[in-house]
Amino acid sequence: MTELLSLYDDLGFPSGGQAAAARRAALTAALAVDVDPTSILGYRSAGYLVIIGSELDALECADMLRGTLHCTVLATSGHQGTLSEAARRALADESQVLLLHGEPGSISGHLGRFSVSLRTSRGEDLAPAEFTRRDRPYFDLVLDLRREPGLRMDLPPFGYYAPAGDAEKLARMMDEIPEMTGEFEKPRFYNYNPDICAHGDSGLTGCTRCIDACPTGAIRSVGAVVDVDPYLCQGAGTCTSVCPTGAMIYAYPGPKDQIARLKTMLLAYREAGGEGAPVLVFHDDEDGMDRLRELAPALPVSAIPVRVADIGSVGMDQWFSALAYGAGGVVLLDTTAVPATVREAMRAQLAYARPLLEAMGYDPDCLRWLGRDEPGAGAMDSAAGSAIPPAGFDTVNEKRSTLRLALDHLFAHGSRQPQMVALPGGAPFGQVRVDTGACTLCMSCPQVCPTRALSDAGDKPQLSFTEDLCVQCGLCETACPEDAITLDPRFLFDWEERRKPRVLNEEEPFCCVSCGKPFATASVIQRMTERLEGHHMFQSEEAVRRLKMCGECRVVDMFRDDLEGGTKPRWFGPQ
Repeated sequence: MTELLSLYDDLGFPSGGQAAAARRAALTAALAVDVDPTSILGYRSAGYLVIIGSELDALECADMLRGTLHCTVLATSGHQGTLSEAARRALADESQVLLLHGEPGSISGHLGRFSVSLRTSRGEDLAPAEFTRRDRPYFDLVLDLRREPGLRMDLPPFGYYAPAGDAEKLARMMDEIPEMTGEFEKPRFYNYNPDICAHGDSGLTGCTRCIDACPTGAIRSVGAVVDVDPYLCQGAGTCTSVCPTGAMIYAYPGPKDQIARLKTMLLAYREAGGEGAPVLVFHDDEDGMDRLRELAPALPVSAIPVRVADIGSVGMDQWFSALAYGAGGVVLLDTTAVPATVREAMRAQLAYARPLLEAMGYDPDCLRWLGRDEPGAGAMDSAAGSAIPPAGFDTVNEKRSTLRLALDHLFAHGSRQPQMVALPGGAPFGQVRVDTGACTLCMSCPQVCPTRALSDAGDKPQLSFTEDLCVQCGLCETACPEDAITLDPRFLFDWEERRKPRVLNEEEPFCCVSCGKPFATASVIQRMTERLEGHHMFQSEEAVRRLKMCGECRVVDMFRDDLEGGTKPRWFGPQ
């Protein structure tokens, strides 16, 4: 804690006066808040490196690294011209360098466990790692020298290096690679609750926000839920920020602990005599700190830095909670190290959040993404909103509840109290619209709804909807066989109204023409008879009448003649 405070002191923030003292009190109080621990993951690297590229370039790199690493070169082309002296030395040291020719195939894995395939000129598929360590057929590290690397995600796995033709980047990587041997640890960055995940159901796919926002490719679909490879995950955090239900949450610190820090920070600022509503400047631990150092001298004295592991982990629940607790604004610092996937996802989240603030009478600029080339001073001034009475609520690791508490507080103290506001497509709030002329009340939609926003009445054909529970995942829209459902992203501000179930469609039940038992709706029967009107098996009145019977009566009717005549029923299939 003391180290971080000293680091902030050295950044060049405006010093002196009551505001500076209040800022330091706020930082001290926030850093003293305990956070729940997370588990630790380990990597082990024995220094087995595969270098992929042209023979000359790859052997040059192998010669530089062969003293500390076991190098396997996968040469993508035969050498042209004369081998350099360095390449000759590399080839001469057979115990340190193995040369293979062919076409590299798939690459997968992470530090200490990379799988790489190779197809030779004779059409053989090989696993090159088996040539160097049969007991563990994996490479620990990969240096991919091709201009089009085999792995193209924004954040490649730990242990994978791809300079893509950049000589300066290659030089930095060559310095780092020898250090990547031994045992390494990192925290587990996420927690996942499949029970509230809106990804899929019954073979259908709904929400894919976490998959789309992950810069490492660590998240994949596995049926109704998603699976996260913890070794590929690098803690970018966007999966947690975009998750509409809170099924995916950041693990260290968890949202409950991070929001408690914000509450404590803002309370300490006020108690220490800080004036006005401070602007919270969120920055990541590495490049964000460098960016903050550039901006600090020009920032207003009321700006308070908030260090996070990754800027993508700071989501809508934290933004709105900070404003409810008395922050005048929230600024997210962009850097050159922020992956494009993260930047795009966070800008989208801001596009959902800002209309909510504007509708309630707040300046939408109190939520800002500060681009890499934007000056800090003007942005901080425009982000500073007017102070409101600070909220007192505490939260748990439950995203929707936190959002409700924060938004309800902001709504109560806003200069406007609208009924609702329309939101851009993709927002995690909204309603479901049903075309009653097309809907047959087949109840496919409530069967797949992951949050129970859609429900049936059980004993009668009725479809109900609770807007507060809807996350706009689209599963109902996908499941509807009549294309009767559309999504309408919006936010209804009245919590009582959001929580009140409303009937979207209902009909009187259709009763079996034989026994009188209700078993369907009139629209289902009508649609069925219309679609089967031209079918050769439904040309008789008897066959059409059976469509209007329940399942039991339909079977009895099919065998009535045989049973009444005392003959053997006509069974189909092998005799």
